[in-house]
Amino acid sequence: MTTVVPEISGAPPGLPGELDHFIDGAWRPSVDGARFGVADPVTNQTYAQVAAGGAADVDRAATAAHRAFTGGPWPRMLARHRALVLNRIADGIEKRGQRIAELETFDTGLPVSQARGQAQRAAENFRFFADVIVTLHEDAFRTGTSQLGYVIRTPAGAAGLITPWNTPFMLETWKLAPSLAAGCPVVLKPAEWSPLSASLLPEIMTEAGVPDGVFNLVHGIGEDAGAALVTHPLVPRISFTGETSTGQVIMAAAAPLLKGLSMELGGKSPCIVFADADLDRATDSALFGVFSLNGERCTAGSRILAERAVYDELVARLAARAGRIRVGRPSDPGTEVGALIHPSHYERVMSYVRAGLDEGARLVAGGQRPAHLPTGNYLAPTVFADVTPQMRIFREEIFGPVVCVTPFDTEAEAIALANQTRYGLAAYIWTTDLRRGHRVAHTVEAGMLWLNSHNVRDLRTPFGGVKASGLGREGGHHSLDFYTDSRIVHVALEDQGVPKFGTEGT
Repeated sequence: MTTVVPEISGAPPGLPGELDHFIDGAWRPSVDGARFGVADPVTNQTYAQVAAGGAADVDRAATAAHRAFTGGPWPRMLARHRALVLNRIADGIEKRGQRIAELETFDTGLPVSQARGQAQRAAENFRFFADVIVTLHEDAFRTGTSQLGYVIRTPAGAAGLITPWNTPFMLETWKLAPSLAAGCPVVLKPAEWSPLSASLLPEIMTEAGVPDGVFNLVHGIGEDAGAALVTHPLVPRISFTGETSTGQVIMAAAAPLLKGLSMELGGKSPCIVFADADLDRATDSALFGVFSLNGERCTAGSRILAERAVYDELVARLAARAGRIRVGRPSDPGTEVGALIHPSHYERVMSYVRAGLDEGARLVAGGQRPAHLPTGNYLAPTVFADVTPQMRIFREEIFGPVVCVTPFDTEAEAIALANQTRYGLAAYIWTTDLRRGHRVAHTVEAGMLWLNSHNVRDLRTPFGGVKASGLGREGGHHSLDFYTDSRIVHVALEDQGVPKFGTEGT
């Protein structure tokens, strides 16, 4: 990779002018030489040319990963030794924490204060799975006195990891850490809109002692590089995070090869606020839940359902607070909402603002570009009230700093509204009546629910959704279950009475 200093306002020093693939321990351009430009979301100016991976590049990477799986040391390494490498990867991430944050902020538009937290979580992902593999146990089953069965867990093979653009580095490590911990070589395909921070991974991996071919990085457009990875016969596992529609395409493409899939897809998560809730804490949670990470987060509580007795007060609080949220340059430590990732995504979010107005929702905050930011992909935090289930902003994932507020009168109505969507990723419930809280949590259709809590993640717990929000679970042993094959060995401890076929007449 060559390094240039782009003449772009606010660009970090030492940006690479070209981003290549990393395959079998070496930087490589695309086989056909193709590249595409990538821009930052504040100026929308192209800062680098990225290798546009195609089927030939994916084949090189998949072949390298498969060779590392069948003949290399990584899948056969003792868990303790792999854990040492994973911890060295975490060390490398922590050492580069400031650089990761500034690259992530520049590339995605995330506020730098939040990007710093993502870098810390990325290192913790590797430390956590290093601990998991050295404490992991396998099951044994005794069948009376006659037989013993024991389970062996083996790496499943090369894993294809397709990651999103919203918090790229952290979500890349969320997939890399368990797949590498399990002993699987990987091919990582980062999102084409935010490829920058992934360019640090090859140096981190090499420095930590990851063997050649175990970590491979292929850039490219999803329809080309991603599609080739999904259908490659040497890649038996695909982990994908992104839009539900893309997940459906991946599932159909992977079906002929019967690949293992783990997919975390879209969301339209409810935040249910009952009249007896601690309204101060519920307001804090509701605001942070939809406006942090610029609203570009899968678990955003983008539908606030408020009991009628507190509805007007909650709407007023949300509107007032949203109007005071600091929108500005992502690199400013005081910024709370930065720039949306890409002009086409910005236009998509703005189309939902227009749809909300056209369908009769009441705009109480935001809805337009902040006056002090005449350029860049900026939208003031936006709150719609009086939103009905028939409106698109209630039903469809917006993935931006836009929230809708809907009233309800009864617990049953709250549950019905919460479930009145094709998605089922997360849900947030605020009430001081814990009996009711548990009842609602057990009835709302979501893979993850927080009761009087906000999105506190324990890496041991299952992460994923139901309905159109995903397939499979990741986190803790759930991740290792996906990246490994479990086999059972049965051993006879006594002579067993096996029926004797074909003995008559002898």
